[in-house]
Amino acid sequence: MYDLRVDVKPIETCCSPVLTAPLDEREAEELAAAFKVLADPARLRLLSLVASAPGGEACACDLVEPVGRSQPTVSHHMAVLVEAGLLEREKRGRWAWYRVVPERLAVLRDALGPGSARS
Repeated sequence: MYDLRVDVKPIETCCSPVLTAPLDEREAEELAAAFKVLADPARLRLLSLVASAPGGEACACDLVEPVGRSQPTVSHHMAVLVEAGLLEREKRGRWAWYRVVPERLAVLRDALGPGSARS
């Protein structure tokens, strides 16, 4: 069994792309925390399932079987992704529906890219 605890901070802005300027300590800590959220294979898979779902959203009811984890474990991983701001959650009846927050994923993509710094 593996540790499910993650120190999650919302991913909002970051830093200059790592290929164009050195990160200071604070920037490195924030970026590492953001990537730690995605460092778990189950969370990365869940994010991928939601992002590639028809209409860009997926019901929690459809996410348990594909990742082969229990419903409480999937719920925990989804909560981590929501808390990090990578997914949005909407309650519809008894089910939760999730969709990707593209701007938050862009922060991580841009931090690794050669582009200019974000303000």
